[in-house]
Amino acid sequence: MKTKVKVGVIGGAGYTGGETIRLLLNHSQVELSFVHSRSHAGKVLNSVHSDLIGETNLKFTDSVQQGVDVLFLCLGHGESKKFLLTNDIDESVSIIDLSHDFRLGDSVNGRVFVYGLPETNKDLIKKAKNIANPGCFATAIQLGLLPLAKAGLLTEVHATGITGSTGAGQKLQDTTHFTWRANNISAYKTLTHQHIAEVNKTLQQFQSDFNGAISFVPWRGDFTRGIFVSSIVGVSKSLDEIKSLFKDCYAHQPFTIVSDHGIDLKQAVNTNKCIIGLEMEGEKLVIHSAIDNLLKGASGQAVQNMNLMFGLEETAGLKLKGTAF
Repeated sequence: MKTKVKVGVIGGAGYTGGETIRLLLNHSQVELSFVHSRSHAGKVLNSVHSDLIGETNLKFTDSVQQGVDVLFLCLGHGESKKFLLTNDIDESVSIIDLSHDFRLGDSVNGRVFVYGLPETNKDLIKKAKNIANPGCFATAIQLGLLPLAKAGLLTEVHATGITGSTGAGQKLQDTTHFTWRANNISAYKTLTHQHIAEVNKTLQQFQSDFNGAISFVPWRGDFTRGIFVSSIVGVSKSLDEIKSLFKDCYAHQPFTIVSDHGIDLKQAVNTNKCIIGLEMEGEKLVIHSAIDNLLKGASGQAVQNMNLMFGLEETAGLKLKGTAF
């Protein structure tokens, strides 16, 4: 086990970059060596991430420094593959990619990526050199459906999910203006969201006859952080049997918690947890799953993967305080 993992962050100016920096600065077994940003090179980190004032004097750089153990790629979709093709990264350096580029099995320059959902691939992650970090909606949906897939109980799934504005990234868009987002809600990418492909790939690992019949409608919410997904599946078991199935599945997973009561988004925000709640009416099971889109849905899960890759305690640097009020 390494005592200090040397880390670099590529694309450090955005929301996931900022969240990754915060976690790494407060991780006792990590040395944050550099943060890359072409547009902010030379500026101190807190000039972009103002909450880092007093935390570090580190400045953004436009060069990729050598001598690190792992790079976190906090880049836009399509940009990670370009980065690895145009920069000479030593093969000894591990990559944790937070974009969509490698989640479906793509490789680059001989680098093969393991899908980084610890609740399914923990043993592979521990031996992996490169990780494709799961998508935010994909994480919430998969963790809600995984126990059913493992038991061979998945049938047609209807799901809705609402996400905070930080899920859209830092670049200003029509749908992220305060005047548009406030007191408003809208659907987008109805039945076509890109995360469904990775959800299907994972579920079919455990239930090969599942035909990928997931009808998913994502919504934009009037809040900044978090994802709340509700998935409806037909089952013939009792609610008590289903709860036992879920609790057994996640008994040894430190961040996925099955509640005996109703759940809400604030239980998950500012934590690396996925909180799951179960309800049943007749033979219709409703699985609610709540995560923080920037933590368990992005940077927190990426650090969880780093911990597993380098033989650290899985929860190291991730024992975060939730925001109950």
